[in-house]
Formats: sequence, structure tokens, C-alpha cells
Amino acid sequence: MSKQPEHNLVPKHEVLSEEESKKFFESTGLSPDQLPKINSNDAAIKAQKAEAGRVVKITRKSDVDGKSELVYYRVVPE
Repeated sequence: MSKQPEHNLVPKHEVLSEEESKKFFESTGLSPDQLPKINSNDAAIKAQKAEAGRVVKITRKSDVDGKSELVYYRVVPE
């Protein structure tokens, strides 16, 4: 797996395994079509070679306090 671009404005992107994705969807009751999409040409996605249909976990620091971590989930579209 390639390394994600390092820059203070680029949050951590993690491509979930099939098992992690399954657990995520079971625990949230969501389906892949209900998640926002992330462009497959996004630098962080290209660097990690995420395939279509994969779920990406994005973790960033809060703009409010700079300490709290906010987690977002996106799916790479088909």
C-alpha cells in the first residue's frame, strides 16, 4: 500500500478491510449507497490504491479545540 500524502491540511485516510466495512454497516444500519462518496482521483485515495466500493475512514482534528478527533466515512464510487 502506498503512503498517504503528508500535509497538515490532509487528514488521515484509512481504507477499511472487508471485515471492518461489514462491522461498520452492521453497527450503523447504513448501506454503502447511503454514504457520501469520495472521488477516486483524490490524492489520498490514489496513494492508497483504494478500489471502487471500498469504505474510507477519515480522521481529522476538530477545528474548534484542535484536540478532539472527528471521524467521517466515505465510499469510493463504482
